[in-house]
Amino acid sequence: MTALGRSLFGRRARLRWIHLILGGALAMPYVLVGSVVVGPLAGGENVLGSLSLQLASFALGLPLAAVTSLFPLTRPLESGVVRSLCGVEAERLAYGPARTKGEKGRTAAWFTLHLGAGGIVAGMSLAVPPFAVTLIVLPFVPMLRDGWPGLPGLFGHTWALVLSPLAGAAMLLALAACAAAVGTLLARWAPALLGPSAEDRVAAAEARAADLAVRNRLARELHDSVGHALSAVTLQASAARRLLDADPEFVREALAAIEDTTRRTVGELDAVLGVLRDGDATGDAWGAAPAPTLADDLDDLLRRTRAGGLRVDATVAAVVADPRALPAPVSREAYRIVQEGLSNALRHAGEKVAVALRVEVLDGHLRITVENPFGVAAPAPRPGGGHGLRGIADRARLLGGAAEAGASGPVWRLHVRLPLKGTA
Repeated sequence: MTALGRSLFGRRARLRWIHLILGGALAMPYVLVGSVVVGPLAGGENVLGSLSLQLASFALGLPLAAVTSLFPLTRPLESGVVRSLCGVEAERLAYGPARTKGEKGRTAAWFTLHLGAGGIVAGMSLAVPPFAVTLIVLPFVPMLRDGWPGLPGLFGHTWALVLSPLAGAAMLLALAACAAAVGTLLARWAPALLGPSAEDRVAAAEARAADLAVRNRLARELHDSVGHALSAVTLQASAARRLLDADPEFVREALAAIEDTTRRTVGELDAVLGVLRDGDATGDAWGAAPAPTLADDLDDLLRRTRAGGLRVDATVAAVVADPRALPAPVSREAYRIVQEGLSNALRHAGEKVAVALRVEVLDGHLRITVENPFGVAAPAPRPGGGHGLRGIADRARLLGGAAEAGASGPVWRLHVRLPLKGTA
């Protein structure tokens, strides 16, 4: 009984009833327009005084409602009302204007159905309750027993007076059941008529994929720039502390490198956070962010890395030093790859370890190789680690290249190939 009462008079049932009443209210202007046509055709008879003429006006007004539903705002407004009052999940509804013929046809069908069902339930809601209440109080108010056309002397019988309140209550229950049933049917049909089309689903999937790609790119940028800076600054500060008295010149260089590293990293961090704040992580927003490149910033990267005590033996082809020789995407991603390779060496190879870096152009590919002794003062793997190598592989794959990393005897080797032609 509790479940039945909730289905008839619960919050969801009441909201759906309101949704139907709104449909009836929206149907009124169309009924009035229909009555203007039906009245003269009926010989000037009063439309409001005839139920059949009212139904004819109602039937004539529904096609007009279907035509006006073609306005662009109809589907967004109806979807919002259905979500709020009918309890339909937002992802099952389309909130943009109907574009294709199929979407417009489904929207017109829904609008006509809403107004038609709402008009009927709204009319019942206006007519049934007064009649039902009259039947309920009839045994207690004798003056109401007169004036019932078609039922002469019926309420003079005791059994009629006993059954009258029961009949009134049954009518109210029937009205509630009818409204609940119609509201439930509309809620079930709403996703089919107001739901997203195949084009909408594809567009939503593409938007989600683009957003995920942007999030992954932001994560790579933050990991590579901030992670490298923290590793480099930690080693630079540690080396400066140990040599504070023995080698003041090295300490000054280390402190200058720390200052330069933090300033540059803060600038990169501001650029990435600015993209997030602006809400535009694609297109021109990325082009506006100051991204370091291999051609312009490799020397500064090597200087800051060496200031932390890591010995880097770098072999860089002459063509790489020319900004015009490398496509801009390759130059940017290659810088991040070299930066992450040196960061791994800083974290895992320890200080005073020689790292060999080779950057060369061979067979139409930019080849980057980073080698360092494996297992020398290497700390235990950090929880959640491994994102750097994954980011390197992602960067190489997006440019059509490949990345390989692993131990080869006593040496850890990172090798990356990036194509120079056909890079998007």
